[in-house]
Amino acid sequence: MPTIFFYGPKLSTEKKRILVKEFTEVASQATGLPQSSFVVYLRDVAREDVGVGGELLSEKTKNPS
Repeated sequence: MPTIFFYGPKLSTEKKRILVKEFTEVASQATGLPQSSFVVYLRDVAREDVGVGGELLSEKTKNPS
């Protein structure tokens, strides 16, 4: 079974529902495989657990210069 992983911020159930639906639809169209074959995992990741450009997201300013 093809598997899609999404690591991102905490989302509402409605936003998760939309992501799962749209990821599945697009992946099915791109591969020609039936939507029923896809598994989607959504994982919440805190800002202090993500680094970008050598810095933790939790330590970056909201409006970098």
